[in-house]
Amino acid sequence: MINIQTFTQKEIVAYLDDLAQLRISVFREYPYLYDGSLVYEKEYLQTFVKAEDGIVVAAFDGDQVVGISTGLPLAQEPDEVIGPWKAHDVDRIFYFSESVLAKAYRGQGIGVQFFQEREAWARKLGFTQAVFCGVVRPDDHPLKPADYLPLDRFWQKRGYAKKEGYFAKMSWLDRGEAEETTKVLQYWWKAL
Repeated sequence: MINIQTFTQKEIVAYLDDLAQLRISVFREYPYLYDGSLVYEKEYLQTFVKAEDGIVVAAFDGDQVVGISTGLPLAQEPDEVIGPWKAHDVDRIFYFSESVLAKAYRGQGIGVQFFQEREAWARKLGFTQAVFCGVVRPDDHPLKPADYLPLDRFWQKRGYAKKEGYFAKMSWLDRGEAEETTKVLQYWWKAL
């Protein structure tokens, strides 16, 4: 039986290694193709340990972390994430940082719960919009699996829509690359 738990700040410290490992594992898959390190991931997750209004939603199978979903106020993100939203009242926008779920647990409603928990948290704090972004890869990318299905329909069923013309640019090391390259990520948004 899968157990979904919500954590804030220091409550996640006990799970940092597991959360970091899961992020590395899932983000290695297409479309992110991320070649991450445990050191970087644990440092990144400190953002949620320190963020007063941040949230981490984790899925457990027994004691094993099998999914993680995070979020925090957009105003607390770096400039490359805030980017095109600067013309808006960023203090009213909650940013969903990521959702990662081990392959064996997909299609069981856990992703839906991740969105529900983060949206409920954002509403409780008085936010009026939720946004996130997903990496954009060319349709003919050589590492794209033949059976790959983008998450667009899943996000649309949750009430999210692409925010046309709103993109973030982030750099990371892809699998098989010698140095980081810049990726473009498309924003999606929803009124809460």
